[in-house]
Amino acid sequence: MTWVAIAVFTVVYLLIATERVPRVAAALVGAAVVVAVGAMNADDAFFSKETGIDWNVVFLLFGMMVIVGIIKLTGVFEYVAIWAAKAAKGKPFRVLALLSVITAVASAGLDNVTTVLLIAPVTLVVTQRIGVRPVPYLIAEALASNIGGTATLVGDPPNLIVASKSGLGFNDFLINLAPIVVVMLIAFVALSRVLFAKDFVADPARVAEVMAMNEKEAITDRPLLIRSMIVLALVLAGFTLHGVLHLEPSLVALLGAGLLILVSRLPARSYLVDVEWETLLFFAGLFVLVGSLVKTGVIAQLADALVAATGDSVPVAMMLLLWGSAVLSAIVDNIPFVATMAPIVSELTASGPFVGKDGLWWALVLGADLGGNATAIGASANVVVAGIAKKEGHLISFWEFTRYGVVVAVVTLLIATPYLLLRYGG
Repeated sequence: MTWVAIAVFTVVYLLIATERVPRVAAALVGAAVVVAVGAMNADDAFFSKETGIDWNVVFLLFGMMVIVGIIKLTGVFEYVAIWAAKAAKGKPFRVLALLSVITAVASAGLDNVTTVLLIAPVTLVVTQRIGVRPVPYLIAEALASNIGGTATLVGDPPNLIVASKSGLGFNDFLINLAPIVVVMLIAFVALSRVLFAKDFVADPARVAEVMAMNEKEAITDRPLLIRSMIVLALVLAGFTLHGVLHLEPSLVALLGAGLLILVSRLPARSYLVDVEWETLLFFAGLFVLVGSLVKTGVIAQLADALVAATGDSVPVAMMLLLWGSAVLSAIVDNIPFVATMAPIVSELTASGPFVGKDGLWWALVLGADLGGNATAIGASANVVVAGIAKKEGHLISFWEFTRYGVVVAVVTLLIATPYLLLRYGG
């Protein structure tokens, strides 16, 4: 069954990369095949924490999509878009830099998926207002969200897995990762000036119109906006207090969506239209496919091979974890990969030459989080942004995303390399 799982995953990955068939069809058919041949069963696919669909991710996305759909009706995204365009003087690069920094900072405090769900609608509006193509701006935000989310315990799902296995707390992540993430973000903004240069040409007439607008006039339903902001604040507080409340972010998002539906009294069709059903189904299929690699031992074998090559050298171990995790996280979802690697790193740091060497944990986190930027399916935020763009008629192809993402992933990993060696290599 191992080779069957590998073959099916490879074929699906190639179909997604070449865009010969819709990605959701490729993922779902691939998932059906691994179940049909016996590599997975219903329990493995739907109920297993190790190999099944990560319902926390799916329902977090669904809940936040409903909340965003209701908030969108208030006109607040138009308000923020006009404000951002005016703050950037209508200059495209300044708009991209401003939105990227906002996305990265918000991703550190919330999580990267929630952040792009909130920022992407604003981006679509602001780019339409100043007359530029939205795709590069959306790609930049997905990349920035993964960089910013690396800085904190709650910023990216793999960080939560590492925290639970290592005993490292919120402040540990902040102290050890936030400084280098700031450096990476500055480098990313500078790099984006070159990467997206051809898309920094706005329509002067539209820019002049935006500069003359009063953003306050964009608010169409102030009472609903107030209620929405209160519910959103409660949801964000629930995310932040995850460790205290012991409520999964998915449950917080669903409760928030239900409360907002109740207080808004809107018909279901008005907010369900913004739910990205294709994205949710794609995630489900992808989780099952990766789960088949976990169940058949492919991921574990790769992880063991990575660790076996480290010898007793801390620098070598960190570099193999950093770059090995980055390569694998670019190909498969980083959540099951980190879930497989975390117990291995935990055992390594418990005794022997690596005892107490937290640098191994930071290498795993940086590799998994930053490596996810390399491809269009490497991180959840990338998939969500592509889904939102497609729904609005702007296709982000696998290769268009990847040709930018690979460059950003390599540059940020090169920045992480000396940081790890100098700070933790002793």
